[in-house]
Amino acid sequence: MIAAIIFAIHLVAATYAFASKAKSGGISEGFLALAFMTIIFSVGWTIATMTANLLFEPEGFAEWFNRDTISLSLVTIGEVVFYALLLKTRMGTGQESDGFRPE
Repeated sequence: MIAAIIFAIHLVAATYAFASKAKSGGISEGFLALAFMTIIFSVGWTIATMTANLLFEPEGFAEWFNRDTISLSLVTIGEVVFYALLLKTRMGTGQESDGFRPE
């Protein structure tokens, strides 16, 4: 259940990124934002899974919070930090603060 909620959060974020970039820069910009988020998620999930495999038993902390859910939680926390820093950096430089395409 937690995994479904995390995937739903990612779906909402991807929809928002696509819609906001497609509105401001065209449909190709929307697809670029979607591709960027997909790459960040897939690489982050791979790294978080390797880390969780090293640190936690397969059972995790509870039946509903196993090692896979822990890795999804880690990647979500990492993405929140990454996107917050990206947006903060772009806002501090006076550039457009979309935060979905690195310069």
